[in-house]
Amino acid sequence: MILIIVVLFIVGIVVYSKYSKKIDEKNQKDTILTFFSYINEKKYEDMYEMLSKTAKESFSKEDFITRNKNIYEGIDATDLNIDIDEVIDTEKGKEVSYHEKFFTAAGEVSFSNVATLIREDRTYKIDWNSKLIFPELKEEYKVKIFTLKAKRGSIKDRNGNVLAYDGEISSVGIVPGKLGENRDDNIQKIAEILNISVEQINHALSASYVKEDTFVPIKKIAKTSETKNQLLDIPGIMISNADGRVYPLGEEAAHLIGYIQTINAEELEKNTGKGYTSTSLIGKSGLELVYEDRLKGIDGTEIHIEDANGDEVTEILKQEKQDGEDITLTIDAELQKQFYQQIKEDKGFFVIMQPETGEILALVSTPSYNSNDFILGMSTEQWDNLNNDTNQPLYNRFKQSYCPGSTFKPITAAIGLTENVIDETTTLDYTGTSWQQDESWGDYYITTLTAYNGKKNVENALIHSDNIFFSQLALKIGKDKMKENLNQIGFNETLDFTIGLKKSQYLNEGKDFSHVALANTGYGQGDVLVNPIHMASIYSAFVNHGNMIKPYLEYQEGKVDIWKEQVFSTEAIDIIQNALLQVVESPEGTAHDAKIQGLTMIGKTGTAELKKSKDDTESGTLGWFNCITMNRPQGNLLILGMVENSQNNSSGGSHYVISKIKSVLSNMQ
Repeated sequence: MILIIVVLFIVGIVVYSKYSKKIDEKNQKDTILTFFSYINEKKYEDMYEMLSKTAKESFSKEDFITRNKNIYEGIDATDLNIDIDEVIDTEKGKEVSYHEKFFTAAGEVSFSNVATLIREDRTYKIDWNSKLIFPELKEEYKVKIFTLKAKRGSIKDRNGNVLAYDGEISSVGIVPGKLGENRDDNIQKIAEILNISVEQINHALSASYVKEDTFVPIKKIAKTSETKNQLLDIPGIMISNADGRVYPLGEEAAHLIGYIQTINAEELEKNTGKGYTSTSLIGKSGLELVYEDRLKGIDGTEIHIEDANGDEVTEILKQEKQDGEDITLTIDAELQKQFYQQIKEDKGFFVIMQPETGEILALVSTPSYNSNDFILGMSTEQWDNLNNDTNQPLYNRFKQSYCPGSTFKPITAAIGLTENVIDETTTLDYTGTSWQQDESWGDYYITTLTAYNGKKNVENALIHSDNIFFSQLALKIGKDKMKENLNQIGFNETLDFTIGLKKSQYLNEGKDFSHVALANTGYGQGDVLVNPIHMASIYSAFVNHGNMIKPYLEYQEGKVDIWKEQVFSTEAIDIIQNALLQVVESPEGTAHDAKIQGLTMIGKTGTAELKKSKDDTESGTLGWFNCITMNRPQGNLLILGMVENSQNNSSGGSHYVISKIKSVLSNMQ
C-alpha cells in the first residue's frame, strides 16, 4: 500500500511538473505577444508596466513612451505580428526568439529578434532596450524616415517643347531686421511691386516664429520676372529658388493645359488610397486634370537608422519613388502662340486640326488667364477679378457649342446632295433678298444679304452665302431626313475626346421642327448649336471622301481614326469641295479676302445672329470662318475661328476672323 502511495506521489510530481512547465511556457509567450500587441493599440504606458525593474531603472516612463511613440508612429507602423520560434533558459532568464513583421509608410518590414524575460513576483517582465524596436538600434541611435519626392510628369507639344513641367520659381521673402529705418515705406514698396496688401505682409512678419534674422516668405514669382531687380533694391528683400510647376506659354494655352493647386478636402476623400496627402498638388483644370492619374508621381519613402553623428548605420526599408509620366500632345506650340496672339483681345476661339489625321494642332480660347498665377499664389482680389470679369477669362470657349450661321450651309448642301434631293444642276426658284414659304408664316421672312446674278444652284448659293437657297433646301430634305442625317454626323452625341465637350444640337429639348424652324436650320440659325471640335470633324469629311476623322490630342505616330464613315457621298464631296474653293477663289465669294497667292484653300464664312427677336439689337453676332488648306507643303490645316460680338469690329463679322487666319498663314508661307 505504501509503495502504491509513493508511486502515485512521484507520478503526481512529474505530471504537476510537466503541467507547470506548460503553464510557464504559455505565460512566457503570452507576455511577449501581449507586449507587442500594445504597439498596434498604441498603449505605450501599458508596455512600460511590463518592463523589468532593471529596464525601468535605465529608462524613465516618459523617455520610453516618447521613444516608442516617435519611432512606431513616425514610420506609420501598423499590423504588427509576432511569431515565436523558441524559448531557452539562460543565466539571466528566458531568452525568446521570435520573428516580427509589420507595415510601414515604405512597405513591409520583417526581421528576427530576441527578447529576454525575467521572472519577477511570479510574473515575467521584459528586460527592454532599444534593440527590441530594431535589432541594430542602439540607445544613442535614431530612426529616420524620409520622403523621396516624385516628379510630376511634363506635358509636351509634338516637337518636344515643354508646355508644363516641374521647374524652379522664385520665392520672395523679407528679413525683418534688415528693412532699415524706413521699414514702413519699404513694406509699402514691396506691397506695390508684388500687388499684395501691406496688411498681408505685416501679418506674415508678425508670426510667432519670426525673429529679426528670419527669412519670411511673402510671395512666389516667376524665375524670369522683371520685378526681381526692383525688389532687390529694397533693403531686407531676399529671393531664393523654390520648386514649382511652370507653364511656359502662360495665358496662350491656359484653357488647354490648365493648372494644379493644393488638394482640397473633397478631392482628398474622393482620391482615398491613391497616395495623396493634405499638402499634395492635384490637377484642377485642363489637361492637368484630365491626365492627373498619369502625370502625378508616387513619392518614395526611405527608413534608416542613424548614429549620434547623423550618419546612416543601416537601411531598414526603401520604397523607390515613381516619377509621373510625360505626356506628348499633337499640339504645335508655335501655332498655339500665333493664333492666340491674333485674338487675345477678343472673345472667341480657334481650333486647328490636321484634316487627314485628326491631330489637334492648336486650341485657343480668349480672353484667357495665366496658369502660372495659380502656382505663384493668387490673392483674393485677383481671384475675384477673374471670376467677376464680364469677359469671362475662365470660360473655355472651345468646349462649348455655338450658333454656326452660314458655316452650316455646306452641311445642309452635303445632306441634300447625298440624299439626292438636289444635284449640282438643280436650281431653286425665287427672286430678291427675302422669301417665305406661304402666308402661314405671317410677317416672318427668310432674308439674305445680296441678290446675285446667275443660277440659284448649290455652288452659287455657297459662293454668295444665300440664306434663302438653304432654307428651301432644308424644307425639300424634310424634317425626318434632316434629323436622321444630323444624328448620323454626331449631333446629340458625345464626341469621345480628351477634354469633355458640349454636345451639338439642332433642336432644343422637347421641340420638333416646324416649317420655319427647319428653314432656319438650313442656314445654321434657329436652335442649331455646334461644338467647334465637332465641326472640325464634320468639315474633315469634305477632304476625306465623306469620312469624318476623329479629332485627338495625345500624339501617336501614324494614328488615324475614322469617327463616322461615309456620312456624305463621294459625288456630294466633289461638288462641295469645288464650291468651297470658289468661295475663296471667286471675286464674288464671301471669303475672297482670304485668298493667299500660292496657297489653295477651301472655306466658308458665317455670321450668326444671336437675336432673341427680330427687334433685338443688343445680342450681337458671331463671326466665323472655317477653312482647309489643300496644297500646303508643311501639311494641311483645318482651321475654325470664331469671335463674339463681331459687329463691333471694323472689318465686320467673319471678315475680321479671316484677317486673323490670313495673317498667320501668310507668315508661315
